[in-house]
Amino acid sequence: MNDFTLPQELVDAARRVVEANRAAGRRVAIAESCTGGLVAAALTEIPGSSEVVEAGFVTYSNSAKQKLLNVSGDVLDTFGAVSIAVAWSMAQGALAKSDADVAVAITGVAGPGGGSEKKPVGTVVFARAERGGDPADVIADKRFFGDLGRGGVRLQAALCALELLLPAAP
Repeated sequence: MNDFTLPQELVDAARRVVEANRAAGRRVAIAESCTGGLVAAALTEIPGSSEVVEAGFVTYSNSAKQKLLNVSGDVLDTFGAVSIAVAWSMAQGALAKSDADVAVAITGVAGPGGGSEKKPVGTVVFARAERGGDPADVIADKRFFGDLGRGGVRLQAALCALELLLPAAP
């Protein structure tokens, strides 16, 4: 009996990611901020995920982003933690600090506080980096989910991050 239950939608998305990456022979890393490990938890809920999941980094504070993922203090100061520049740096850092083939980063404002006029609650930024990829080819997206409540924003962010971990169709 499983005492810990993640939303079925999240587990289903994680299962697709594990199966598709296993078939592609790819290992993944996740750099999470506002999701606090939710993506890694969903992935590791799937039996056999150890063949696919290389590493997960929960870098909630700016200092953790700097120490664990080598995100530049200048980038944090200039663009803020919830920015494409920081998400991209987090994804690159997760690749550099692991043996993964692909890394996804998530940073955002889950709420209920912490939002601003430019970055309201529900703003989440994602980035994906691939080993051997062109560093100039930034794969990043900024989404506004609205104020769905803390759990709702985190769930939607985790679902988007999982989508980014799916291998491109041949």
